[in-house]
Amino acid sequence: MASLPDQRVVPLARQARERFVVHLGGFLPELVKVCDSHLTAVMGKSGTNSEMALRRDAWTHFQKHQDTWHNLCRKALQRSLQPGFSSTNSASLSAPGQLELVAEGAIDDQIMASRLAMSVLERTSTELNALRLRVQYLERREELPRGDVLLPDVMARLLVDQWIAAGLPREAWPVVQEALAPALATRMLAAYRLANEFLVNSGVMKDIDLQALVKRTPGSRTGSASDRVGEDRSGAASMPGAAGPLRAGVPTLNMEVHHETRMMTSATPLARARMRAQGVLGRLKRMLMDRVGGDFEATQLLPPSPGLQQAMQRSTALDRADSGLPVTGGSGPDAVYVSAAHVERAANALRQRTTELKRAASTPTERATIEVVALMFQSILAEERIPPSVRVWFARLQIPVLRVALAEPEFFSALQHPARSLIDRMGSCVMGFESNVSTAALEAEIKRVVQVIEQYPETGRRVFQLVFDEFQKFLATYLSKQGSASRFVSVAQQVEQKETLSVQYTIELRKLLDDMPVRDEVREFLFKVWVDVLAVATVKYGVKNEETSALKQAASDLLWSASAKPDRLERMRVIQQLPGLLQRLRQGMGLLGYPNALQDQHIKVVGDTLADAFMSRTEPISKDDLDRLSKRLAHLEDFLPESGVGDLEFDSDSIEMIIGVDASNIEMINQGGSQPNEAMRAWAVELQIGAWFGLDHNGKFSSVQLAWRSDRGQLYMFVSNNGHCFLMQVARVASFLQAGLLVPSEEEALTVRATREALTQLEANPERLLG
Repeated sequence: MASLPDQRVVPLARQARERFVVHLGGFLPELVKVCDSHLTAVMGKSGTNSEMALRRDAWTHFQKHQDTWHNLCRKALQRSLQPGFSSTNSASLSAPGQLELVAEGAIDDQIMASRLAMSVLERTSTELNALRLRVQYLERREELPRGDVLLPDVMARLLVDQWIAAGLPREAWPVVQEALAPALATRMLAAYRLANEFLVNSGVMKDIDLQALVKRTPGSRTGSASDRVGEDRSGAASMPGAAGPLRAGVPTLNMEVHHETRMMTSATPLARARMRAQGVLGRLKRMLMDRVGGDFEATQLLPPSPGLQQAMQRSTALDRADSGLPVTGGSGPDAVYVSAAHVERAANALRQRTTELKRAASTPTERATIEVVALMFQSILAEERIPPSVRVWFARLQIPVLRVALAEPEFFSALQHPARSLIDRMGSCVMGFESNVSTAALEAEIKRVVQVIEQYPETGRRVFQLVFDEFQKFLATYLSKQGSASRFVSVAQQVEQKETLSVQYTIELRKLLDDMPVRDEVREFLFKVWVDVLAVATVKYGVKNEETSALKQAASDLLWSASAKPDRLERMRVIQQLPGLLQRLRQGMGLLGYPNALQDQHIKVVGDTLADAFMSRTEPISKDDLDRLSKRLAHLEDFLPESGVGDLEFDSDSIEMIIGVDASNIEMINQGGSQPNEAMRAWAVELQIGAWFGLDHNGKFSSVQLAWRSDRGQLYMFVSNNGHCFLMQVARVASFLQAGLLVPSEEEALTVRATREALTQLEANPERLLG
């Protein structure tokens, strides 16, 4: 487009910022309400004493200072439009080679702001990147100032700084951030979009050409490493503070180190992979827009031309009849594809069909779409790690995917498009199988998925979303029922239930006994032994079972017996009940598999305490307190916290203790790795069922598949090709990820890799798009 007159460009950039700031300023009252509502809601949740105290203090302080915080944020936003405005965030970064003192708490503030900024960035990167480039173009600069209010980290730091300035405690910020982050991301996305629309309507860069804007410095890195990170210009450029190309001659080492450190600590590797993938899609979309036209920016459905529609219908009919696609073992839906030769013949048939479809196309957009989809499927069919029988079923998805891509140009820019998600999930599940492993059930499900899509060719996105959801449900049960995994899933679920109940029982017992005069010996026995007894009994017998109830009653009897007995009748009652109580205690410890010698040690400690109580050497407990405690113990499950139990500890003994299953073919990994940071913990939670990994454990490397995750998300089961199971708690998974002992087999999704390879061929020969 033609350059705008110089006298217009700066006012337009300023007006865009003003619209952005005004839009966010109008959201501040709502943001305060979001925080207030969230703090009020979490007040009623159960948790540890420290957690509940923190929530209570956060709510109290916010009631006092919310108006102050709102006013300070409003004024800070207004100041952000003044010349020379610089956030604390940008000021806190030292110049290269310069040392400076940092205020107490500044690092904590920076971490809090960075986490909030990363949450916003994951939702807004596309709009932010477009706005950043338009503003850079208007202001004739290579990058936005580091304190520019348009950057998410500046806005996040503004909110955090005013939070501290308003007298609100730092400890309360994480409590509100979980509600504040999604609300802020939604509003900032709308603000970016509003500013972009204003600039486009003013004639500023309707079509963005990043290749003309982003220029590498003479000393920039090249080669494969650059291709993996630097080539995805739209993804890398979207990071705040490193948004534009670096100026030649300016020292950049300190900035690069800071930027990389922030990425490593604030974003999960999966999030960074998504950024790189989004960059690949961005490059493809820019090429299509440059070579073909603006139809690829369309958001409405674009039906194919009549001639192309008829050609695709003929292709779909051929697929259903298996005509043109090689088969063995018969034809029709029961056909079986068995060798690489069949895959090659299928690829040839699809190439021929692509040529026919391009002849039938009536517009350049249609021909380009056909070519890109064809190149993607050629890449998929060439993936030798996918079994041939699955690859040929993938081939039959080319026409349905083409139909979706023609109708929805968003397919070329949206990583989470249902068609992409389905192919990626099916591919990730079969790419790790060895040739000697039977995948009949999984192949049958993929076959069913393809046939359902072929039966509903006109429904497009909806049918892909439907079968994707069904495939996810299938994976949730299929993998955990294969081989040895099926024998251990229910056991592992019970182990998690037992450990969770132990923690919850401990929390509740501590609250019950907090104000009671109970000897330390009895407290220790209850917290370290008896909570495990109650947990195992609940898992084995059930909550309402008589045996479980009797063990709960034993805890009440022990507390009563351990209190001072000055009354002669009470001492007689202790003497009568003592044999039964001690027998019940031994029975409970027997559930835990304690040997007789260990049981004797605990019984001796308890017996000495009861003897002191008999002689009134312990403090008395009132009858009302004992009655209240007894009733509470009888219905303990009604008062347990629903969450907040933290990381649980597991071992192989827990499996054999609960139901006596031989754990020789399942390995509990509870050591190794490094202390995981928050990003690694978040990555562990995001791992998908069916994904393949390389596991390095005890000096032995295994290819494993994530087959199962427990209901509470505490336990993960990985299964190797030889059927060996590895059970790990979520914290240990994060540790292994951080230490590089658990490595994803695939760094890129199948469709992203196919898009990258298609893009490489198109960049080498762009004429084939319209040929």
